[in-house]
Amino acid sequence: MKILKKILKTVLIIIVVLVLGFIGLIVFAMISDYKPNEKEMISQSDTPSLLNDSLTFSFLTWNIGYAGLDKDMDFFKDGGTKVNTPEDTFRENFSRIEDFLLRNDTIDFIYIQEIDRDSKRSYRVDEYENVSKKLQGYKPFFAVNYDVFFVPAPPANPMGKVVSGLATYSKYTPESSARYSLPGDFGFPTQLFYLDRCFMVNRYKLSGGKELVLINTHNEAFDEGDIRKAQMETIREYIMNEYNSGNYVVAGGDWNQYPPDFVPAFPVNQVNTSLMAVESDFLTGEWKWVFDPTSPSNRSVVAAYDAATTTTDVRDFFVLSPNLESVSVKCYNLGFANSDHNPVIIEVKLK
Repeated sequence: MKILKKILKTVLIIIVVLVLGFIGLIVFAMISDYKPNEKEMISQSDTPSLLNDSLTFSFLTWNIGYAGLDKDMDFFKDGGTKVNTPEDTFRENFSRIEDFLLRNDTIDFIYIQEIDRDSKRSYRVDEYENVSKKLQGYKPFFAVNYDVFFVPAPPANPMGKVVSGLATYSKYTPESSARYSLPGDFGFPTQLFYLDRCFMVNRYKLSGGKELVLINTHNEAFDEGDIRKAQMETIREYIMNEYNSGNYVVAGGDWNQYPPDFVPAFPVNQVNTSLMAVESDFLTGEWKWVFDPTSPSNRSVVAAYDAATTTTDVRDFFVLSPNLESVSVKCYNLGFANSDHNPVIIEVKLK
């Protein structure tokens, strides 16, 4: 009987400790929860660059997957089993990503998504600062969209601390750079440990008196569709207001949606049924959706990459206002060796 009482007492103590630990985790998460304002200024300049509005400008967008979603990785949130890639693989991934960016350091504007600052999953490497030091001649800007002291999922091997976001690297000095919050709330307590999605806006003076408005975005990936629609409505309202004011707008990034009327010109092993398509009438008039239909920009991470069987799609692209002309677009198929996304480079010209 005494032994049974000791066992029951031990079990009870363990239960109490677990319950108190969980309550403590939730309370601390509530206290430390990142709650950004609808708009937050990142940078303002008294001596911004004056861009010649007869030039052709180049853009690169790339979700680098924090250098942790290489070709051998699957990911638990997408139906896989793994949480982190090994550290030596991560460092090789990050080095290769930096090399690609350095080989393309003539690009005027570089949009990066999922770039970490202080995260367990990327071995505490400040990727943003490292890339900023490598890309000489660029002005760097960062907007946080993930700041959680401890992500408890999955319970057997928690993701831990995550600080991550969007980075824009610019050859020119903008008038301002700002972070704009996107709608999206997964409810209590999930949102305490989840991303706070956003888009970043850099504004540039043009010699003709108007402005070039550049938007770097990373939209929701894991909802049933309502949040993505709300986020797209927010972006539509913003870019329409800018265009109606006479400005030039280039919005790009990882939209986590197909572009309107997308028909791939590459082999598709299986349609990604979780991916929505942007409605064909989402933007009326001469707005342009610029993407490369000949090469996939994203792969499924439910399993390691296999060119013969892995589901691939296009979700990394640009939107141009009617007063801009698309000159060229190319998705660089890197075989998803170091990220679950491929980079996309475009050229645009002001009409």
